[in-house]
Amino acid sequence: MKHVTSTLKVLVLAAALSWSHASPAQTVAVKEVPARPADVSTLDGLMRAFYEVVNTAPDDDRQWDRDRTLYVPWVRFIATSTDASGKVKTQIWTHQQYVDATEPLVAGGFKEWEVSRKTKQYGNIAHVDSVYEGEVVADGSVERFKGLNSIEAYFDGRRWWISSVMWMSESPAHPIPTEFL
Repeated sequence: MKHVTSTLKVLVLAAALSWSHASPAQTVAVKEVPARPADVSTLDGLMRAFYEVVNTAPDDDRQWDRDRTLYVPWVRFIATSTDASGKVKTQIWTHQQYVDATEPLVAGGFKEWEVSRKTKQYGNIAHVDSVYEGEVVADGSVERFKGLNSIEAYFDGRRWWISSVMWMSESPAHPIPTEFL
C-alpha cells in the first residue's frame, strides 16, 4: 500500500479550493437531531464522537447529522497546508461547506483514529491537540495519512461544544513534533 502524507482533509482542501470558485453540484442534507448525551457530556466523549462520525465503509450512510451536534452553529473548520513550492494554503469552511466538500471523497471509504491527545483546560474552556492517523480509499488503493487537529471547545453548563477545528497534515517538511506523540 502506498503511504501518502496527505489526508482526506487536504484532499478536501483541494476540492474546496475548486469548489469555492463555483457552486457545489449538490448540497448534502444535514438534519437537526439532538446530541447524544454520551457524545457531549465530557471532553472524552466529545473526542470519541469527533472521530467516530467520520469513519465510514464504502457507500455506507454518513453520520453528518450526528457530526453536526458536536459543534456550535457558527463553527469554523480551518485547513492549512504547504504546497510543493512552500506556499502556505489555508481554507475555511462552515459545517455545511465542509460536509459538501467532503462527501464525494468519503464515498469510497474513510477511517480516522486518534493516536495521542494533549488537552489544556481551564474552567469551562479547553484546547485539544489531537494527533490522528487514517486511511482513505482513492482510485482503488488505500492511502494512509497522519496529522494534527487543533480543537477549541467549551462547556456551557450542560454540554461540551466544539467552536473550531484547525488541522495540518504531516509532511516530510512538517513532521508531527514529538511533544504531541
